[in-house]
Amino acid sequence: MDYQSITEKVCAVAREAGAYLKSEQSKLHEEQIVQKHSHDYVSYVDKESERLVVSRLKEILPDAGFITEEGTATRHDETYSWVIDPLDGTTNYIHGYHSYAVCIGLRDAREVLAGVVYDACLDECFYAWKGGGAWLNGKAIHTNQHHDITQALLGIELPYDADDYRRTGLHLINHFYGLCGGIRMNGSAALAICNVASGRFDGWLERGIGLWDHTAASIILLEAGGCITRFDGNPDYIDHGDIIVSNGTIHQALVDEISFISQS
Repeated sequence: MDYQSITEKVCAVAREAGAYLKSEQSKLHEEQIVQKHSHDYVSYVDKESERLVVSRLKEILPDAGFITEEGTATRHDETYSWVIDPLDGTTNYIHGYHSYAVCIGLRDAREVLAGVVYDACLDECFYAWKGGGAWLNGKAIHTNQHHDITQALLGIELPYDADDYRRTGLHLINHFYGLCGGIRMNGSAALAICNVASGRFDGWLERGIGLWDHTAASIILLEAGGCITRFDGNPDYIDHGDIIVSNGTIHQALVDEISFISQS
């Protein structure tokens, strides 16, 4: 399979969906927003973006299954599956805050094979395919080589499910605030991972995210030279939602710090 050719086609799909998101943002009204769970929102924009992406991807790989956030399509026993988040950063989007992204990954049962994350606000298209390196708008990207966690810029998110995540979130912030060089939150897991891939962040971590939140971005990170594991350091992350990503050089330090938090 020609992963490069597939990825190039997926970039065009992501850009098309991103243009749709931008065109609809000013038309979206509060009564058109549905709360799936407490502070977890969806609108017709998410659903229409997903339908658009699914229809285009069926033309690229007709026999692939789908793992989608909004349930537009499903998978059964297909060898390959598309993993789609049609609008990562919905809360940002409905408030008119940057950034948000279209995320499309291709995987089999064992690994991610290609990924595209398109930031519609900044017109930044991150993409990668297995063995092909990581790219941003046609330019190769790489993680940085910062090795001192006390100088690291880390991304830490606080997801919508506060009742389940509050203890973990407070522990992470209380522990890393003052330990590392700085903490940032941007409301999009995929773009945060891409920020690590492009050297903007040194690391990022979040617990309980969906496969559509990290699949596409994960191969971009790996091809850029980064590292991704579960919270316990296990590299078998592909079907799990407790994720640490880093530039690689501070990864063990992050795992060790997470272990310290878990024991406290």
